[in-house]
Amino acid sequence: MSDFANADRLIVALDVPQGGPNAPAGAEMAQRLGDAVTWYKIGLGMLASGGMALAIELMEREKKVFMDLKLFDIGQTIENAVRGVCSWGPHYLTVHGDPQVVAAAVEGRGDKHTKILAVSILTSLDRGDLDKMMIQPGDIREITIERARRALIAGADGVIASPLEAAAIRALPEATGRLIVTPGVRPAGSAANDQKRVATPSGAIAAGADQIVVGRPIIGAADPAQAARAIQAEIAAL
Repeated sequence: MSDFANADRLIVALDVPQGGPNAPAGAEMAQRLGDAVTWYKIGLGMLASGGMALAIELMEREKKVFMDLKLFDIGQTIENAVRGVCSWGPHYLTVHGDPQVVAAAVEGRGDKHTKILAVSILTSLDRGDLDKMMIQPGDIREITIERARRALIAGADGVIASPLEAAAIRALPEATGRLIVTPGVRPAGSAANDQKRVATPSGAIAAGADQIVVGRPIIGAADPAQAARAIQAEIAAL
């Protein structure tokens, strides 16, 4: 069982506000959420619209920030990029789960506190998508688990994986003491949007996730703070 407090198990994605991701809208949403939320995710779309400044502002408010940039490039470029991002002090940073990318990211992180999380297979993808990408044949679940295992061996502090693979990844010896963060989480009755491998908040946590990422069901709610608290209450009831 994770040592996270129930409130810390929920990470709110700020990169999908109505009208497109931008820092002012993200800052306004964080203000509306107030004390209801301690963790925020800022993605690549937000980064291009003032996301780094927003991340710094949130950390100055003593919030915890997850930079979901999914970096992928040659080793030296990854090292340089990760070194630069980590100098700002985010708590998490994502890279693609290819072992050579993970190893370069760990090298670039150095002695900073930022945890490197490896993306296994995006939760917006299914087997048909992998076929179009010419990814090897096989069950998407098994491929995701193996990619997660190899990323952990390469030094990742944790992995990003769908709720449907969380339990199997948690059971890996390599996952002992490592983080599992799950996007693709939708409260019961919520639209899946562009996610294809989803589960409820309590389902994801019960499967072994340490933290879950939720965006549109919270920031699109009439009362975002109440929506966030409802998810935290669902987790606490486990």
